[in-house]
Amino acid sequence: MSLLNRRHAVLALGAFAANPVLHSQAANPTWPSKPVRIINPFPVGGGPDGTARIVGEKLARMWNQAVVIENRPGGNGFIAIDAFKRGAQDGTDMVLLDNVHLAAYPHLFRKLPYDPVRDFLVLAPLFRTFFFVCVPNHSPYRSMADLIADAQARPGQLNYGSWSIGNAVHLGSLQLAALTRTRMEHIVFKETGQLYQSVANGDLDFALGSSGTAGPLARAGKLRFLAVMAPQRLQGFEDIPTVAESGGPAQAIVTGWNALAVSPHTPPSTVVQLRRDLATALREPDIQPKFQTFGYEHYFPTAAEFQQFIRAESRRFGSVIAAADIQL
Repeated sequence: MSLLNRRHAVLALGAFAANPVLHSQAANPTWPSKPVRIINPFPVGGGPDGTARIVGEKLARMWNQAVVIENRPGGNGFIAIDAFKRGAQDGTDMVLLDNVHLAAYPHLFRKLPYDPVRDFLVLAPLFRTFFFVCVPNHSPYRSMADLIADAQARPGQLNYGSWSIGNAVHLGSLQLAALTRTRMEHIVFKETGQLYQSVANGDLDFALGSSGTAGPLARAGKLRFLAVMAPQRLQGFEDIPTVAESGGPAQAIVTGWNALAVSPHTPPSTVVQLRRDLATALREPDIQPKFQTFGYEHYFPTAAEFQQFIRAESRRFGSVIAAADIQL
């Protein structure tokens, strides 16, 4: 897919979401008439899986139908996406997508096993999270300025980790390196648990992590949150400065988000109902406290705002990938 086509793909996703004709049609009150499946590219027990199950339970009660979470992890999410593409086209099969599936992978992979336009109709984001810069508890770094100064003084000597090539944590770390004109070594781990335990052990100089993935070790005093890669301090973590407040570049902002999608062949009335029911479920008062246990926050953009957000994410990831000259 050319860069021009990638941009068109992102634009098309947002344009479809913003189509006022879809929103003017009445939802089908008899849908769904059979169980609904959410195909999940993430393993059981993690934050994305937990949020999918929380939302699935809400929708099941709303529809009086079973909502089954089917975990198909591995292969950069391509295993789950392939199962989704072979599934129902009427909205009863949904897929949970990570931000990299829509905004990064079109720039990263020479050939994708899916097309962002032809294969997905994105309904809405479930959550958004920001990543912390995590260091060992005994790390000498007391600020981002300390970490950056050491990285500049010792090119290629500092290391950081993630769980694959091209995930948000890897690309966010590359973005930090580019903004600070530093060069650091990337170590790939098989599991997120191993990654953050290696930070706690001092085997890694740092890693980006959410409060859900790295929070348990931080609360146990095994690692520290040096700064948060967000435009402002996060609720519940008011004592953790932003990267900019800690002596780093203000542009170092890294988000993670998941969105639900259905087939573009889904009847328009069903799309209207799905968006409406998702919004209702996500606004129930007990959702936010549950999401906060994973370090996630509510994110309710309008269709136009989400379109703009995906465009910005695609530009950011594309720039980082091009600067690092990564292609798979």
